[in-house]
Amino acid sequence: MRVAIAGAGAVGRSIAAELVAGGHQVMLIERQAAQFEPHTVEQAEWVLADACELSSLEDAGLQLCDCVIAATGDDKVNLVVSLLAKTEFAVRRVVARVNDPANEWLFTESWGVDVAVSTPRILAAMVEEAVSVGGLVQLLTLRQGQANLVEMTLPEDTPLAGTPVQDITLPRDAALVTILRGGRVIVPQPEDALEPGDELLFVAAANVEHEIRTALGS
Repeated sequence: MRVAIAGAGAVGRSIAAELVAGGHQVMLIERQAAQFEPHTVEQAEWVLADACELSSLEDAGLQLCDCVIAATGDDKVNLVVSLLAKTEFAVRRVVARVNDPANEWLFTESWGVDVAVSTPRILAAMVEEAVSVGGLVQLLTLRQGQANLVEMTLPEDTPLAGTPVQDITLPRDAALVTILRGGRVIVPQPEDALEPGDELLFVAAANVEHEIRTALGS
């Protein structure tokens, strides 16, 4: 997969290094000469240009990319890059970094964003997940709010202990995708019985999360 990353700061370089290690072709676009450091991710293609300028993106060959990641520290820039990538170059997948949670509502399909990643929100969710037992925690928003990745850790006194997965009546727009038990990752089968301390991961529409809580006795 060919991926373009707008912004070669610490975040952009880290993403690039991970993708390169995964065998992907990566292009880093950076407009500030002070942050143009090809030696930091040598396997990536580096372009010194303004990712908000249409001509610069054309010259960089953005139309050949499968995915664009807007990873600058400026939300306005990330929105413009996302919009150009989607509307002018028909990039299939656009991921945008949200720096200020107050701006998160802007990062939608209207601005060309397929996936918005808010670091403060993710960190808060991770903290909540680490300390919460028996409550449903939203970890990640998928497809612009159409669905969420949510988690519940069953308490030691859960009434669901020994209950097979097939006996849990979940709402239509929700699915139990993984059970984390100790060091194991379990793909749930109908006959698998739940145990205290299990971490249950669901993909669910936001409007049915209360029904998941009810089904799990929360």
